[in-house]
Amino acid sequence: MTTETLNTPTTDSTSPVTTDEQGEKRKQPEPDSQTNPLHKTSLCSYFRSTGRACSHGDTCRYAHGEEELRMRPDNTWDPTSERAKKMKMENGDGEVEVREEECDENGLEKCLLNLPLKWGADQFKGFLNDEGIQYKSAKTRKGMVVGFVTFETVEQVKIAIEKLQGKPFRNKNLKLVDANPRSYDRNKKPTESANKAEEGDAVNDGSTPGSADVKVRSARDAVTPLAHLSYPEQLEQKTKSISQILKKLARNARKACPDDVPLPDWINNSRDIAGLACKLEGIIESPLVNGYRNKCEFSIGYSLQGKPTVGFLLGNFREGVTAVEEPSDCPNVSKISVKYAEIFQNFLQSSTFPIWNRMSNTGFWRQLTVREGRAQGKIPEAESSEANIAEVLLMVQISSAGFDSEAVNLELEKMAEAFVVGASANSPSLPLTVLAVQDHQGVSNVAPADAPLRTLPLVKSENNSVEDSKVVAEARIQDYINNLRFCLSPTAFFQVNTLAAEKLYSLAGDWAGLGPNTLLFDVCCGTGTIGLTLAHRVGMVVGIEMNASAVADANSNAEINGITNCRFVCSKAEDVMGSLLKEYVTKKQDESNDADSGNKEDASASEDKLSEAKDDAEGIKDEEVKEEKMQDESNCVTENISSKLHQFDNVVAIVDPPRVGLHPTVIKALRTHEGLKRLVYISCNPESLMANAIELCTPSTDKNEKGNNKNRGWRNMSNASLARQRAKSMPNSEPFQPIKAMAVDLFPHTPHCEVVMLLER
Repeated sequence: MTTETLNTPTTDSTSPVTTDEQGEKRKQPEPDSQTNPLHKTSLCSYFRSTGRACSHGDTCRYAHGEEELRMRPDNTWDPTSERAKKMKMENGDGEVEVREEECDENGLEKCLLNLPLKWGADQFKGFLNDEGIQYKSAKTRKGMVVGFVTFETVEQVKIAIEKLQGKPFRNKNLKLVDANPRSYDRNKKPTESANKAEEGDAVNDGSTPGSADVKVRSARDAVTPLAHLSYPEQLEQKTKSISQILKKLARNARKACPDDVPLPDWINNSRDIAGLACKLEGIIESPLVNGYRNKCEFSIGYSLQGKPTVGFLLGNFREGVTAVEEPSDCPNVSKISVKYAEIFQNFLQSSTFPIWNRMSNTGFWRQLTVREGRAQGKIPEAESSEANIAEVLLMVQISSAGFDSEAVNLELEKMAEAFVVGASANSPSLPLTVLAVQDHQGVSNVAPADAPLRTLPLVKSENNSVEDSKVVAEARIQDYINNLRFCLSPTAFFQVNTLAAEKLYSLAGDWAGLGPNTLLFDVCCGTGTIGLTLAHRVGMVVGIEMNASAVADANSNAEINGITNCRFVCSKAEDVMGSLLKEYVTKKQDESNDADSGNKEDASASEDKLSEAKDDAEGIKDEEVKEEKMQDESNCVTENISSKLHQFDNVVAIVDPPRVGLHPTVIKALRTHEGLKRLVYISCNPESLMANAIELCTPSTDKNEKGNNKNRGWRNMSNASLARQRAKSMPNSEPFQPIKAMAVDLFPHTPHCEVVMLLER
């Protein structure tokens, strides 16, 4: 969100706005000069960063120099311009910043600037009453220098301007400016039901797009909002965004530090690196910019014209958007995924089963997932990346509740036949390895890990005669990272940009400082990709993942690649992280070298015993007996594993959490175990990274605060505010400090990227 400093300059003959007798603002006619059009009131972002003209040339809507820049309708200048900087220095009130979208011409709604930070709504209303200001409503909150006032008449506005505009108040001058409504207010229009179709459109169950309340845009704009920029411009924008997060981390960590503890060096040194918490090393480009996604989840719904469509929503459902558009114009989606979405969409035109209605939570067809696997050793080229796809897994999500099971099975057989025929009819034919069906009854399309999943047979038929029938026993396909083969189940987590993920994992391994005597914890390990790709560089890997199918994939992947120094634990990290750290990190410093040697032999014998148990278990047909025997032997090794740990004099953790970040219990476990000296944090959400880093890197004190348990407004707090609150209750322990960070672009054409941060203590 862009911000600007609001300054109200004195009268200027060049102002493009005049005021009539009623006090209403009106624009003057546009000047005849084509070089200085009125809409060029902001400097071009590319010009600001490089000093050169952008690719739009003379057609650019933004100014490419001070001579082209014009004053804005609210009598302010672009905050990055030389004029605005000069006025900021002259007026001395550059600290007053509000969002650009909140201040503009809007009649009876006003912003009052330069209020005391400690004022709440009651103090604000009391001040207005003392000044004799009549108003309809007034609101502000502590920590804000802006108050919002709504008046009932133009006369009340005039009186407020006369009494408040420029009034000296507590070493500042008050300013009254116009305010725009929030975005959700601007989007509200008195329309009919969001689920009503256009006149004349036939709809299956009465559920059509429902986009009347929101500005209509294309799937390309909704899914890839940066696609209109060149790739270097995208990287530049992402780098600036990460820089702002690092500055925010330094500011909030400073606020979270206890009063009786000196500020750590990394906070004091942040002023020397432009306010960043640590040095930002830059951003790593994606090897593949277009069609890079190996997994796409397509929504099933209705287009704006009421046609059954497989593609992407045109906006957020929370805003009332249910319209779906085809993905053909989205540059991040591969051609194979687009073709399978088209095949399924054609099938739905004749299906008698209803499409899922997001408003009433009824229907049958919900979602199509297309997952692709590359062939080994092939590096895709930009023009022919689809030629390297060897396997494809399709998963169709349905909701069978209330439907006859026999009719459902018959419909699914027709669907399978449609996929097979459509894949073979394409030239060249599309790969199709697995077709699975997930049955999910919940409101959201995000199904739980235990949702029923079954595999359908792939039957190839020509001239109504069955030639071949292929039934896959396990719903898995294969992909490769760093020449390691990975089996992927339909719901297991795997980075959507495989080639960029290779660079990401290599960077994490380099920063972790791995070696033969390293014990590596892979937290939120998924299918074990990070731990397995780095296993050859460490002594042992312990992976933690709560998705049972992902853990099964991880164990299978370790066995496929012949990796024996990995252990994967199926549990929530917050439930087992503490006990695992105690189990593996504890050392006996007073043991002699002879004892160390003997313990290593015992540990080796225990491993041999476990290996023999695995060989014996393979011959057991009864799966329950096999599982019980393996568990007993695993427990036996766990009892003796502490004797092996003396060789691990370097304990490192790599965490790759979901978008919400690490659970507070996991953060506490990582922070309080002294044996863990280095932590590499991989984040797909810089905001959650910032919040977690505040708790990990803020100094603690013996005077431990329990936080404000009576504060029931925590749901409205930002991630940074919540992290500061939790940092107060952190047990006294040595904090980490951020050393360096680097972004890796796994998601071209979108605002997202992965961030790797190295933390040490």
